[in-house]
Amino acid sequence: MELSTVRVKWAPGRWTTLWPAGDPASEHTLVLAHGAEAGASHSLVAGLRDELVAAGAFCVTFNYPYAEEGRRPPDRTDRLLTCHRAVAAWVRSEVCETPVLAGRSMGGRMGSYLAADGDPVRALVLYAYPLHPPRRPDRLRSEHLSRITVPMLFLRGSRDAFATPEVFDREVRPLRLATVFDLEGLDHSFRGRGHRADVVNRRLAEMTVSWLGTLPPNGFGKSAGSGA
Repeated sequence: MELSTVRVKWAPGRWTTLWPAGDPASEHTLVLAHGAEAGASHSLVAGLRDELVAAGAFCVTFNYPYAEEGRRPPDRTDRLLTCHRAVAAWVRSEVCETPVLAGRSMGGRMGSYLAADGDPVRALVLYAYPLHPPRRPDRLRSEHLSRITVPMLFLRGSRDAFATPEVFDREVRPLRLATVFDLEGLDHSFRGRGHRADVVNRRLAEMTVSWLGTLPPNGFGKSAGSGA
């Protein structure tokens, strides 16, 4: 898929690149943020973006500052949030007043912080939400989730070391506005034996757009709870 690019200023003298894709008149506009290990061009993000567009969504991917500048490790949380907020503001100004904030792992976590802080969003879509570091279930990243007032879709692999079942079941499934789709046999990268990446991305996109179709424009769904 050939994409045009947009440059957005997120701080004085600091810019990042956006890749808008799809029909901006679509019912569903998503800002899709990448994870900690790779930028927006990685197949986990770009492949998913392409499948979301094929499923009928308008999708904007972007680079956090460290990815834009070819640095590692990720920036501090405050810098990530400043950049993410600037990208979402551009989307609100140019495309849709209440976009869906979606993200892979760390990118989904940043989007959830923005929603918890009251940024205007329609919903959250969280791919492999990093509920805790591997083997550290005591270091939770869930305190803010109960403050979120828009529907949340969690798509998680059953073998995700960043969200072990017992912790996920305790911290996320009971949330009133959370819907959960479990993907059996997949890990934090949505990989698993016998599962092709392109097929998994297509499934994730179809599940996402189907769920978004249950939400009216103001973002409150027909029902809340867990999905299978």
